[in-house]
Amino acid sequence: MVSRDQRRRQLAREKYERQQQRRSTAQRKTKRRNVVIASAMAVALAAGVTAYATTGLAGTGKDADRAAAPSPSKAPDPCGKPAKGTPSTKTWKKEPAMSVDTSASYSAKLATTCGTIELKLDAGKAPHTVNSFAFLAGQGYFDHSKCHRLVDQGIYVLQCGDPKGTGQGTPGYTIPDENLKDPRLKGGVYPAGTVAMANRYDGQSDKTRDSGGSQFFLVYQDSKLPPNYTPFGTVTGGMDVLKKIAKAGSTPDPQTGNTAPNATVVIDRATVKKS
Repeated sequence: MVSRDQRRRQLAREKYERQQQRRSTAQRKTKRRNVVIASAMAVALAAGVTAYATTGLAGTGKDADRAAAPSPSKAPDPCGKPAKGTPSTKTWKKEPAMSVDTSASYSAKLATTCGTIELKLDAGKAPHTVNSFAFLAGQGYFDHSKCHRLVDQGIYVLQCGDPKGTGQGTPGYTIPDENLKDPRLKGGVYPAGTVAMANRYDGQSDKTRDSGGSQFFLVYQDSKLPPNYTPFGTVTGGMDVLKKIAKAGSTPDPQTGNTAPNATVVIDRATVKKS
């Protein structure tokens, strides 16, 4: 016969096991929802549909990011008011014709509400990506768009390039993955200063590769990610701006699965020039 004390211990053990199971299930759900820049519902970290950096930075899925938790307290917004204007609603049926000079140097400037971020673009190693980025910038596609996602735990990236601001925006076309064997991506790490495309790659099916679009992410601290996202440039100025944005923290959005930056990060104007 089971004594009262034994029964009490058994009930306590069963209760603990149920709590652990619920906690484990909740953690798995949170991780699936947040892993940056791809899961089909969240951000197209890249193509604009869900960033497997989104459920995987668009797509790192189970391999890469951890769940992004909200900041303990919301810091003051360190950024200014957006310039007057509305986000683009343009879309195109196919990738723009190649017009970049792969032997030339290209730079980009993102004039944001938080400060200017300058980029060096690598047309030689990622011609399709740089060509598309330059085309979209020239069309004003990035102007007045929010940087809708900030991941500040596990991996450290700011994701932009979606005029809808939901992580589901797309220019209407996709571009191929490029430069995935870049020697800078050593040990499965995207170093601080990397500019890369988000995409919808789910980590399993090759059918989801070559799914980049307009969404891109800026790495502000070394981040462990599988080499699934096209690195197409580096941050040459404004790392302090990214750090300022990151310091303000992020807040999860249960509707989109994104972790939105607490700072009001809007690209007032994006420009690309050949030098």
